[in-house]
Amino acid sequence: MKKHNVVCMAIIGACLFLLVGFNDQTKRIHNPNLLSIAHRGASSFAPENTRSAFQKAVELRADYLECDVHLSKDGELIIMHDDKIDRTTNGSGYIKDMTLDELKALDAGKSFGVEFQGETIMTLNELLEEFYGQVGLLIELKHPQSYPGIEEKVVSLLMGYEDISSIIVQSFDVDSMKKIHTLLPEIEVAILVHPSESLLSAKKLDELTSFASYINFNVSFVSKKMVDNVHERDSKVLVWSKKDKRLVSKAHKFGVDGIISDFSVWPTEEPIFLVQE
Repeated sequence: MKKHNVVCMAIIGACLFLLVGFNDQTKRIHNPNLLSIAHRGASSFAPENTRSAFQKAVELRADYLECDVHLSKDGELIIMHDDKIDRTTNGSGYIKDMTLDELKALDAGKSFGVEFQGETIMTLNELLEEFYGQVGLLIELKHPQSYPGIEEKVVSLLMGYEDISSIIVQSFDVDSMKKIHTLLPEIEVAILVHPSESLLSAKKLDELTSFASYINFNVSFVSKKMVDNVHERDSKVLVWSKKDKRLVSKAHKFGVDGIISDFSVWPTEEPIFLVQE
C-alpha cells in the first residue's frame, strides 16, 4: 500500500512539474506585442494555403493568416504559393492557364497527408468570406507583373468590406504596392525586401515608407539598426526566415513587430521555424 502511495505521489509530482514548466515556458516565449503571422496558414500542421491550414492557425490563435494570390485563366483570385500547381496538388501546369473549375477539381491535400485527401484550392473571396473578422489577413501578390489587372481585382474585392484595418497587402513588387496604395489608400501595404537588396539606403527607405506601412525582411539579412531606421519613419517590420532556427530570439533582439512563420503561435518548447520564401 505504501509503495502504491509513493508511486501516486511521484506521478502527481511529475504532472505538477510539467504544468509549472509549461506555464513558465509559455510566459518566457510569448510576447503580446509581437504579431504572429501564420505563413500560408499553419503550414507545419496542414497543407499550405488550404482551408485546413487557415483553420488550424485560427485555432492556434494566430494574429494574421498569410496567403499568396495568383490569377486563373478566367480571372479568379487563386490562393497558392507557386505559379504552377505541380508541387502542392495532383495536377500539372500553370494557374494562369487553368479555369477556376479546373483548379477546383484538383486535390490540394493528399500530398501532405492522406487525412487531407480531397482538400481543394481556395479563392481569396472564399478566404475572406470564411475568416474575415476572426483574424487578420496578410495577402501577398505573387508575380503581379504576370497578371495584368490583379491589383484592381484585389482592391475591388476588399472594397466590399467596411473595415479593412486588419488586412495588409504585400509583395516584392514595389510598383504593384504603389498601385494598391493609389487605388485604396486606406489599406496597409507592405514591401517584401529581397535578401540581396536588404541594405536599404536612407533615400530608399524614405521612398518606401512614404506609402508602405510595413517593410519586411528575411531575419538573416536585417540588422537592429535597419529595423530602428524603419521605425523612425513610422513604419513597421515583419521578419521571416528560411533556415534560421533563431528566428524568435533574433526577432526579440531586433525589436521587430511580428514574425511570419509556419507556426502560428509560440510553442511551449523552443521552436524550430521552417519557413520558405
